Amino acid sequence: MRFIVSSTALSNRLVALSRVINSKNSLPILGDFLFEIIDGKLNLTASDSEVMMKTTLELTETDGDGRFCVGNHDLLEAVKGISEQPITIEVNQDDNLAKISYQNGMFSLPVENADEFPQPQQIGDGATTINIATNVLAENINRSIFATAQDELRPVMNGIYFDLTSEYLAIVASDGHKLVRNKVLNIRSEQPASFILPKKPASLLKGVLGKQGGDVVIRFDERNAEINFEDGIIICRLIEGRFPNYNSVIPQSNPNQLTIDRMGLLAALRRVQPFSNDSSNLIRFHVENGTLQLDAEDYDFSKTATERMTCDYNGMPMSIGFKGSSFIEILSNFDCDQVIIQLADPSRAGLVLPSEQPENQDVLMLMMPMLIND
Repeated sequence: MRFIVSSTALSNRLVALSRVINSKNSLPILGDFLFEIIDGKLNLTASDSEVMMKTTLELTETDGDGRFCVGNHDLLEAVKGISEQPITIEVNQDDNLAKISYQNGMFSLPVENADEFPQPQQIGDGATTINIATNVLAENINRSIFATAQDELRPVMNGIYFDLTSEYLAIVASDGHKLVRNKVLNIRSEQPASFILPKKPASLLKGVLGKQGGDVVIRFDERNAEINFEDGIIICRLIEGRFPNYNSVIPQSNPNQLTIDRMGLLAALRRVQPFSNDSSNLIRFHVENGTLQLDAEDYDFSKTATERMTCDYNGMPMSIGFKGSSFIEILSNFDCDQVIIQLADPSRAGLVLPSEQPENQDVLMLMMPMLIND
């Protein structure tokens, strides 16, 4: 079997696929890429047994169909170092050897039987389908993934929750201290359905969706999801269990509202945060008469910091504590010029919203408060 392919195109796809492969695998074959030539196209696959990613490449030339597996590390390192040019891959199935030739040289690698490579999980006949614009899905994953947890006792918190209702598609992530809720208002279904996408396939999508157009088609049942995008497909096992009722923790009445420059607040928090206590990371927000004051202190090391900013504020004077690093994460995951911070009282969660919502979306982030000593 012999075929010719662009070195840059092959390298780019292998780099994306390599993120699926674990450093240690239960089966040696899971450290390989699967190559399949079908009808003049090259299908590339990587798997860790729970997440499988496939992509397709056009071939310059081929002499027929075939399948083989090859180890990921050596192939990836060798191909990454080749400048843009056609490379020729010849596979001798009898000798279990692949010979890769390019302008200034060649190398050879052992190949393995493709029949040992795991088969993808099958999606049930009663699967639910969601069609979502690629840029919208990419934005929402980028905006949400930082808020996922790493909790062995509550694995449902370790992924991104997709909640399809009769009014909207909600994309939610929370670690119990902060929460991101995105509503995509033009996607809805009379048949409610939901799933929890694990962090790994979400991270893979974050890496591959950025520059693509068109729509992403998500098919899912109770156990597995199949996500089709422009350059390929991801098939993964879902996190099983019931996601907490995220709407119940969002305060509905927040009479105290301030509007402030996002980048200015972000810069101020980054200056003040190093002076907070290392264990609590507490920053005190005091807002009154159009001024927001940030205070951090660590009396164990005699460190304090204060910074004041102007803002638009409608509400009673208030002091409330937030974890500085988490608030920095929240502000970093908006892309608007100004944010609106809505507060009820010092014991209830604070809401952060963009001053202008994205088209057909409703974005909200939530931070649980911390106890402060006045």
